[in-house]
Amino acid sequence: MERIRVIIADDESVIRADLREMLTSLGYLVVAEAGDGLSAINAARELKPDIVIMDIKMPNMDGIEAARVLTQERIAPVLLLTAYSQRDLVDRAKEAGVVGYLVKPFREQEIGPAIDIALARFQEFRELEKQVGDLKETLETRKLVDRAKGILMDTQHLTEAEAFRKIQKMSMNTRKPMREIAEAIILAHEAKG
Repeated sequence: MERIRVIIADDESVIRADLREMLTSLGYLVVAEAGDGLSAINAARELKPDIVIMDIKMPNMDGIEAARVLTQERIAPVLLLTAYSQRDLVDRAKEAGVVGYLVKPFREQEIGPAIDIALARFQEFRELEKQVGDLKETLETRKLVDRAKGILMDTQHLTEAEAFRKIQKMSMNTRKPMREIAEAIILAHEAKG
């Protein structure tokens, strides 16, 4: 089994050392450490870890803002560690796309489950994004095929079924997706008009 790669970000070196020791004893691979949010982002961009565990209160850029960047760039899920459980911080963390939140002091046995849940949530988000992308692609293809059918119906006096069959047959004969055939029909029609 491949070890889960982790970046730790906390401005206190003692906490980073304790966390590294806990993670290592649990079988995780700590690939980098950072003392501020900006360094954590740069390390994550370069190393592409499986997860980033970071404190909220850090210099240069706080953990929540760093989490927002990592989430937007889809680099890695973020598990926040903090001594603060204030409502406004929790709300900011949710808005930033943080997938896990542990309040200090935490125990070693709490880290593994928190990481597992964060990784699972991040994977679910990725799968949902892919499904949404696939649905958008399908919808766009359907719109183009419908438009191309309309052009064929008007210009060649075909029924809707005949126009669809013609696009389908051209697709099979040329071994090109129906979307490409529809786009070609639309372009040819626009070039004439």
